[in-house]
Amino acid sequence: MLKAVILDDEERGSSLLNRKLKGFEGDLEVMAVFNDPYKALSKMMDLEPDVLFLDVEMPGLNGFQFLEKLGAFNFQVIFTTAYDSYTLEALRLSAVDYLLKPIDEDELHTAIFRLKKRVFEQDKTKKVEDLSRNRLALPTAEGVYLVDKTSIIRVEAMSNYSTFYLSDAKKIVVSKTLKEYENVLTEAYFLRINRSVIVNLDYIVKYRKGDGGTLEMADGTEIEVSASRKDALVEKLFGA
Repeated sequence: MLKAVILDDEERGSSLLNRKLKGFEGDLEVMAVFNDPYKALSKMMDLEPDVLFLDVEMPGLNGFQFLEKLGAFNFQVIFTTAYDSYTLEALRLSAVDYLLKPIDEDELHTAIFRLKKRVFEQDKTKKVEDLSRNRLALPTAEGVYLVDKTSIIRVEAMSNYSTFYLSDAKKIVVSKTLKEYENVLTEAYFLRINRSVIVNLDYIVKYRKGDGGTLEMADGTEIEVSASRKDALVEKLFGA
């Protein structure tokens, strides 16, 4: 269910909108109603709404100035106003809709429909982005493997090829250089420890000291650390 906040300096206007929004109880819940923009400023980030129904004309701080004062925000905005002269400004701010008072029931239904559609599309985009961040496509002669990055124990260079060693004991050979994957595996839990190996730090079982040192991995593999990479490794592992 979507969480909504209403900000309108007129108590009559905010109460009327609140009553109309009760007709959308299955989709939307009004968490708070504010008649003072300065009070709303101090509460908005704690409330974390999905949408703000925002009056434009308010004494001391209009709707656009309110958003500027707020700074960065991740909720949607539906403007409500008795004036029709702010449409372009609302469009510039990518508002979901711009409702003229008195708010028409059909127009409110349309605005809620647009809101749900936009939130759904953003959630879908975020899921795709999260998936692409967490998975890696490995093209091989057999096809493309989609591998969860957290399942990669290490990647070893072999001329112009790279071999991925996974936590399920699978090996995948890809015709790309290690350098190309070093640029992709930029997360905090990956590190290139010598000329030919990138390791997942989460799979390190033991570090033995030495010129560069030696790593023992969860799959029993022992890998030498180059002297030039020792400091970076120690900092990642021990924060020093």
